[in-house]
Formats: sequence, C-alpha cells, structure tokens
Amino acid sequence: MQDYGLVSIITPTWECASFISETIQCIQSQTYTNWELLIQDDCSTDGTDKVVQEFLVPEVQDVQRSKGDPRIKYECNVQNLGAAVTRNNALRRAKGRWIAFLDSDDLWEPEKLEKQLRFMVEGGYKFSYTCYREIDNDSRETGVVIRGPKHVSKLGMYAFCWPGCLTVMYDHQAIGLIQIADIKKNNDYAMWLRVCQKADCYLLDEVLAKYRRGRVGSISTHGYSTMIKWHYKLWHEAMGMSHVASLFWTYMNLVCGVYKKLFFLSTSRASS
Repeated sequence: MQDYGLVSIITPTWECASFISETIQCIQSQTYTNWELLIQDDCSTDGTDKVVQEFLVPEVQDVQRSKGDPRIKYECNVQNLGAAVTRNNALRRAKGRWIAFLDSDDLWEPEKLEKQLRFMVEGGYKFSYTCYREIDNDSRETGVVIRGPKHVSKLGMYAFCWPGCLTVMYDHQAIGLIQIADIKKNNDYAMWLRVCQKADCYLLDEVLAKYRRGRVGSISTHGYSTMIKWHYKLWHEAMGMSHVASLFWTYMNLVCGVYKKLFFLSTSRASS
C-alpha cells in the first residue's frame, strides 16, 4: 500500500464513555495505518479517560503486558472549555500532513482513510469530504444516507455546510493551522469556512462513515428557532460579519438546508 504521509485524526471527547471504545477501534481497523489519533478531552466526568486509558501505552511500560497503541495520544483540557477550543487544542498538537476529523461517537468504514487519501492525491485536491450514513445510539443503521455536491467552492460553502465533520480531510501543508472562534455550536462549519479560503472542497462519492444521530446536545436535536440563532452567531461572532450580512447568510443556510434534504438525502428501510 502506498504511504501518503501521516494523518492526524482530531477527536474531541466529552462524556462519551459509552461510545469512545467503538470509535477508537474503527480507527485501529483502518487499512491505512500511518495515522496518529489525537484525543482531546474536555474534562469528562463519566469515566471517558478510564476507557481511553486502555488503549494507551503506559508511561511506565511493561512490554509483556502492555496492549497500548503508540499512535493514540490523549490530553485533557485544564478546565471545561467547549468543543471549539477543544478542537483548536487538538489541532495545535497535529504533526501530520493530513488532517481528518472523527467525533467521539461516530464511526468510519475500514477503507475510509485509504480511499480518501488516494482520491485527494490522484485528483490534486487539498480539501475533501465523503458521503455518510446515519446510525442510532445502538449503532443500528437508520436507512438515511447523506451526500452532497461534487464540488463546493468558497461561495458554495458560505451557502451551506455541506461536509459532515466525520468525513472531512484537508492537506495541512497547503492549508496551515486552523483556529476558530469560541462558539458553542457550528464550530465545525466555522472550520470549513476558514479552510475554503484556501481550497475548494471535493466530494468522494462513497459512503465511508457513520454519524450517530440524536445525541444529547447535538444540533440535530434542536428546533429551527434555536438553529437560526446559532447560525446567526456563526456569521456575526465567529466570522465578524455585519448584522445584515449575517442575516443574509443565515437565510441562505436555511434555504440550502431544504435543498439538501430534497436532493442529497436518501432514505431506505433501516437495517434490522
């Protein structure tokens, strides 16, 4: 297998003891093995750290007993700081040419990294995403598959957040370090808005990831009025736009959200 360089996988964690083990294992099952997993915990209190510890190489290593993976690296914030700052902290630790993202309860198919890297290198792309399917809290498929446009320009990214965070990869050498404003929601969208200043985004039209829908606190569990408020904050506070411009792009996000549901979301009978 061709070595495309080190992939830094960004995984912020908070109160995810029930899911993080499955997420780590799906990364360890990748056919592409040149990666580092950067887990950045936001002061979880549910024992997330103890679950992660089982995958780490201990500081005082007993070679015969240790089953830790040296590619997995864990840090905890000094205090609870929120998802945006937690991702920023992990990104500053990244050493890889490539940056990929996987939240602490989502999953990848085994060939996700290998296929996406080949797609980007052969196409000369610096920023890409893939299709994904939804699963529930018991990891059962819901039958929903989400796709997107094959090419997303800067203007297209402003119109809507097309990539699912768990599917994104970009070339760290070409894009550089990304740091975003401290906003509670839409912080992944804020990152893509920064990345698209330097590179268009391209779709690898394969279903290579699984998104766990319905999590407590997930943006997908809130009503439209709350979502409108968060979108406005993204444009006004994180992107520094005027009141009028923020309202315009919030409106465009809502319109394109309807468009996405009509043309890029498919539903079939869920797996039993």
